[in-house]
Amino acid sequence: MKARDAKRKRLVDTYAAKREELKKAGDYTALQKLPKNSCKVRMRNRCKLTGRPRGYMRDFGISRVTFREMVLFGLIPGVTKSSF
Repeated sequence: MKARDAKRKRLVDTYAAKREELKKAGDYTALQKLPKNSCKVRMRNRCKLTGRPRGYMRDFGISRVTFREMVLFGLIPGVTKSSF
């Protein structure tokens, strides 16, 4: 899944300018002929370490489960658990 998401990111970056140009021109038939995965909406935020799609924390780029483990081991500076 992580590889598939990376492939989508590459396609989005490749076709971003062309998609924007076609949208401004209003040429929707040519827009439909582009790859489906080149659309930015199909991207999914995933944990950088585990690839988990749910519970993603944008500030850190990881899932809540990974975040909790890293905080408990002291791997994220400035973040502590509120009670032990």
